[in-house]
Order: sequence, then structure tokens, then C-alpha cells
Amino acid sequence: MAKIKVTQIKSKIGATTRQKNTLVALGLRKMQATVEHEATPQIEGMVAKVLHLVAVER
Repeated sequence: MAKIKVTQIKSKIGATTRQKNTLVALGLRKMQATVEHEATPQIEGMVAKVLHLVAVER
């Protein structure tokens, strides 16, 4: 499977609780934090929910 890098570029202040929980589930706890995940449909869906808060490198 392909890997994707997800970096949090915006603050989660003002985001909904669901979006905050999605960031935690992705492993993003601080600004500028970067995590690498397999590009599964579940991860892609999570990234889509918080796309305005993160940057994605494929």
C-alpha cells in the first residue's frame, strides 16, 4: 500500500469535537506534527474530514 504523510498546519481551536477526535486518532497532537500512515480507505476518510486543518503528501 502507498504511504501518506499528514501534517497539522492549522490549530484545532474552534474545530468541532468530532474533528478534534479525528486529529487525535490520526496521531496529531500539536501544530506542525507529522505522521505517516498507510493510504487505506479508513485513513483517507479521516483525512477528508479534517482536510482544512492538515496538509497531505502522497
